[in-house]
Amino acid sequence: MLTCKGLVAQSSDLLDGSLSFRQRLAARTHLAICFHCRRFIRQMRISQRVIRTLPEAPLPDLEHLLRAISEQRAAQSDDHNER
Repeated sequence: MLTCKGLVAQSSDLLDGSLSFRQRLAARTHLAICFHCRRFIRQMRISQRVIRTLPEAPLPDLEHLLRAISEQRAAQSDDHNER
């Protein structure tokens, strides 16, 4: 019998649909008898839906970032050569 702790450990795989048939059956059986885990999985599903609606975080301009790294390395090299 799957415990609450075991269900929580498998919750991401359960929601992603990547559990084996036996694992999925054990999880569904546990959810049928455990109110707290049903509420937990329901909250996880809601969280997934909300996260999917959020805009992606903007990525830094790669060219600008590479230029800044090159400038920093050049400055460190100059400091090292002056010693």
